[in-house]
Amino acid sequence: MSVRPSTRAALAGAGVSLALCAAIYLGSRGLRDFDSALVPYAAATIFLAFGVTYRYLVWISAPGARRLFRSGFGALFSWRSFRRAPTALPRMAATYLGFQKFLGARSRARWVAHQLMFWGCLLAVAITFPLTWGWFTFTADAGAGPEYTMRLWGFGLVRFDALSVVGWLSFHGLDIAAVLVLAGSGYFLVRRLRDREATSGQRFGYDLVPLLALIVVSVTGLLLTFSSAVLHGGGYEFLALIHMASVVGTLIYIPFGKFFHVVQRPAAVGMQLFKYVGRGEPGRCRVCGEPIDTAPFVANLRATMVDLRLGFEALAETCPRCKRRERGRAYLRTVKKGFQ
Repeated sequence: MSVRPSTRAALAGAGVSLALCAAIYLGSRGLRDFDSALVPYAAATIFLAFGVTYRYLVWISAPGARRLFRSGFGALFSWRSFRRAPTALPRMAATYLGFQKFLGARSRARWVAHQLMFWGCLLAVAITFPLTWGWFTFTADAGAGPEYTMRLWGFGLVRFDALSVVGWLSFHGLDIAAVLVLAGSGYFLVRRLRDREATSGQRFGYDLVPLLALIVVSVTGLLLTFSSAVLHGGGYEFLALIHMASVVGTLIYIPFGKFFHVVQRPAAVGMQLFKYVGRGEPGRCRVCGEPIDTAPFVANLRATMVDLRLGFEALAETCPRCKRRERGRAYLRTVKKGFQ
């Protein structure tokens, strides 16, 4: 009796969640460094681990995605790929994951906004998750400071003065991340509300809700700093509750919304590497003989179409020009019979 993909995905998600719980317990030194006020955030990250694992495994269980996953990650960890192009992987990781240059071909402004969102979110995750799990702690060396020590798993890493530049950056890293995310999200929100091209195909739950969630998280986070620095803590508890609810809701939303494409992106890097290392073997159009793509990529696409039982896998070996001709002939045969 075979186990359904969704069942396997749920079991794997539960296993990853339990592993994260164990990592939180060990990394916080038996919960001694764990802040009980951050329990909702930690619970949201545990659910995030389950959701991402579940959604990813369900995604790659489909024939097309499974073949993409195998070919892409096979190329990522292939000695043959490394031998043929030793610098290709770091270059493609920087291009597709880091700087996402493919977005610049559409619009430089959109690329800049996407970079602001990407690096802002990455900075926020790098700071928030370890703090939430009790892995990172800041301890005052003498009472109320100003000398502090940053610790990881209980081991001292950096000692700094809270009034120095390093101290300011350490305690305001999330504010910097919020400003970056707010700038990028604000640009895309304005574009989706004003650009006719963007508004024609957008969906509220899929396109607008993620932007609104990022904006709410960023604004409430900045207001917490404003409350502490200017209002002497006025309204802090209310703002902290709103901020917590927005962060928890966003983390829970990630596996099932538009943000999931961030998790899928490494597979695209593997697929680009798969095409790159096979560039010396050009595929040819079965009609005119013109090169269309690398032979391994064409074979992979044809096999995927066979798995999906589409019935027109021969088109995988046909160039765009010949495809248009075949569609024209089919139109004359079926729709405009006898038309010359």
